[in-house]
This record gives sequence, structure tokens and C-alpha cells, in this order.
Amino acid sequence: MQFIHRNGGRIIGIGKGILQMRTLSLVWGLLALLATCVAFLPGAEWLNLFNIPFAGIGVLLGVFALTITKNPAKGGAITGVILCMVAAVIGLIKFIMGGLMV
Repeated sequence: MQFIHRNGGRIIGIGKGILQMRTLSLVWGLLALLATCVAFLPGAEWLNLFNIPFAGIGVLLGVFALTITKNPAKGGAITGVILCMVAAVIGLIKFIMGGLMV
């Protein structure tokens, strides 16, 4: 999959892959934040064990999408990274404070 089309060293267009990665980062962040909210329900604390690495992968995906694009429209990837970071931090705090204790 080719992300950036080049013509003599100049970037003339962005392939579909980058747009899909930015959108995937946004959706990944929303899912991570939703899973963090669900983990606050009684009996669902175990979800943090899966959500913290899930959010970490989302941060890496969003940062990768930000680094390979030259288009100034990076809002989706930035929002995805922020949402994943918030989900990971909230999940870690809840986990450290004894989120798995019943």
C-alpha cells in the first residue's frame, strides 16, 4: 500500500491509506474511551487489563498516522491520540487504585 504519491520529490497527493489511518485512530480512541467508561461498571473492572494495552496501540497508530502525513488536516489522528491517552491514563489510575478489587 502506497501512502504518499511523489512526483519529482514533491508531494502531489495523499493516498487513501493515510486517510484510513487517521480515521482508524479516531475510531480506536472512541472505542478505548468507551471501554474505559464500561470498566467503571461493577463486575467489569477486568476490562482495564485489555483496555490499557488497546489504548497504547491506539496511541502508536495515531502517532504513526501523524508522522507519515504532510496534509495539514490531521484532526482525526490528533483526536484519536488524545482519546487513547485519556483512556489509558484513566484506566491506569483506576487499576493502581485497586480497580480489580471486588
